[in-house]
Amino acid sequence: MPVAGLLLFAGETYESVRMNHSWNSPRYFWWASIPLDSDPLNKHQPAVPSCQDSAENCATWELRYVIVDPGWLTMLLMASGLPAFAVGAAIVSGLGRHGINEIWSFMISMPLLLLSWYYFVGWLLDR
Repeated sequence: MPVAGLLLFAGETYESVRMNHSWNSPRYFWWASIPLDSDPLNKHQPAVPSCQDSAENCATWELRYVIVDPGWLTMLLMASGLPAFAVGAAIVSGLGRHGINEIWSFMISMPLLLLSWYYFVGWLLDR
């Protein structure tokens, strides 16, 4: 069971990387439908040119919210690993409040939490 959970996580991570690469957003990363912020405290905001000094139309925008359909395999992973995702959400948001990159904290903590959770479930089923 732990290997199956890690393979599902790796598959969704691969799809999320492909999807995010096409959006070309340097700050936000969506793992399935979970938005992750690389700068949660807005410490590194890029300098935006003033539109008042420019004669051109200089509208700037940043892709913050997007609707993502995660698919049935990802929903299966998230439903069966709900306790791991709940603990992971607490870890990621807690570290994010201290300014730590949510993408890295998610990508490090979630495989470990999923591995532990599915090992525990497999152990219960074997008993």
